[in-house]
Amino acid sequence: MIELDGSMGEGGGQILRTALSLSLITGTPFLLRNIRARRSKPGLQPQHLAAVRAASAIGQARVEGDAVGSATLRFEPGRVIPGEYRFDIGTAGSAGLVLQTVHLPLALAGAPSRVSIRGGTHVPWSPNVHYLDWHWRPFMARLGLDVRLDMERAGFYPMGGGLLHADIPASSSIHPLRLADRGPLMAIRGLSLVARLPSSIAERQRDQTIVRLAGQGLTAHLELGELAADSPGTVIILMAEYEHSQACFTALGARGKRAETVADEAVDELFAFHASDAALDDYLADQLMLPLALAHGKSIYRARITPHAQTNAVVIRAFLDIPMELDGTTGKVGAYRFSAGNEGISSTAAA
Repeated sequence: MIELDGSMGEGGGQILRTALSLSLITGTPFLLRNIRARRSKPGLQPQHLAAVRAASAIGQARVEGDAVGSATLRFEPGRVIPGEYRFDIGTAGSAGLVLQTVHLPLALAGAPSRVSIRGGTHVPWSPNVHYLDWHWRPFMARLGLDVRLDMERAGFYPMGGGLLHADIPASSSIHPLRLADRGPLMAIRGLSLVARLPSSIAERQRDQTIVRLAGQGLTAHLELGELAADSPGTVIILMAEYEHSQACFTALGARGKRAETVADEAVDELFAFHASDAALDDYLADQLMLPLALAHGKSIYRARITPHAQTNAVVIRAFLDIPMELDGTTGKVGAYRFSAGNEGISSTAAA
């Protein structure tokens, strides 16, 4: 039984989600105390509880403490069973984060699976579905972890109600990644989308983006669109495509927030990334840590060293005895290294 302190480091829900994924993959039980202890709403919230119950369902786990507000969780996994699953978060909690919790265990379970998740598809503090489809999914495929995404309906805060489907083929092993240099910028493309709001808002987001990029001598092609949803919302997605890599930046609208401000948030992140020598954006750098810790062979990529990634590394090391290093200063671009000689975990081992 591995014991973890949920208040360590960054102290967020990623500690729980990484622990759930690795517990299912390795068959190792864990006890997590002080869950999100330093958050304004500590303990398990509906989004985190949905991840626990999704992990429990696919892995036939015994669970104690799976209730809203619980500060302690005991999780004892069984065998991961591939198949068709439906999960309903019940709020605007992130469908994407629930998917990322169960994706890797199901991918390594030896047979295909299909997962449908009802909840928030475009909500703060989580990867929205367009980010996952445009950015996370291609990199998963690059590692040998194919996944197909289909958003039937968008879900914005506060109503949620989005519906995401994911088809997860079986993967026999995980490939390493070497990405120390992103190469020159080739193109910038994007989407400016609205749901249950005037299309002029999407046009303003697009126009502000184009003006801001032009000020730095950059051009972009942005498409406009409308999303079916139960509540109003806006989102902008920008993809910077480099010779060897890509980076994705998104921003969400909110009541009282100007369309131009939404565009500025995404553009500012793109500018900050482009001015650095990082090969990957912060969020994907974090999301690749778990699969590469299980890969066969040596991996390295350059990205900003964040407190979130450092906390994620602590949890991964608690479950896996592998050489892994985040080489650099917090807040600065450094190297994420996963050393050669990893035995990796195959679908046979996971089953």
